[in-house]
Amino acid sequence: MATIRTDQDLRRLLLKLPAEQQRFIGLRFAESVEHLCRDERVRRAIATGLRPDATAAELEDAYRGAKAWATKTYTDCGKDTDWLAQADHFVAAAVAAALTPDQLLAEKTNRAWKAAMHARMANNCELVEAADDSHGDEVQRQYAIADDFIAAAG
Repeated sequence: MATIRTDQDLRRLLLKLPAEQQRFIGLRFAESVEHLCRDERVRRAIATGLRPDATAAELEDAYRGAKAWATKTYTDCGKDTDWLAQADHFVAAAVAAALTPDQLLAEKTNRAWKAAMHARMANNCELVEAADDSHGDEVQRQYAIADDFIAAAG
């Protein structure tokens, strides 16, 4: 079984995944920074997207909710350097990335990789605001999530 040790390893894995698996692992990345989210719709979008039995309509509604919050919070980014507000934006952006419908996905865009990068940005915002190291290392957490995904897939 392969172990994810670098971003190249992670990206290689994510590029091999079909859309549904990209969604699941992308949402797992978002879930790891969910504590920075201030909007219940985004939390529900994560839960909905992680359900294997979620319908196409439910997934589209979840995407719309996360995208709406990401769009609303985007205008706050950089205004007063409220790092936790920016973290909230990036959590929503990670969820929206993971849930992006096929018809809205740009060519060669990988949902899971995009979600991973937004989750890292949320973590970075938390790092700036934090007085200690309790935020953890998001990169290593993502590698662990990917390793767990590989192990579960067999």
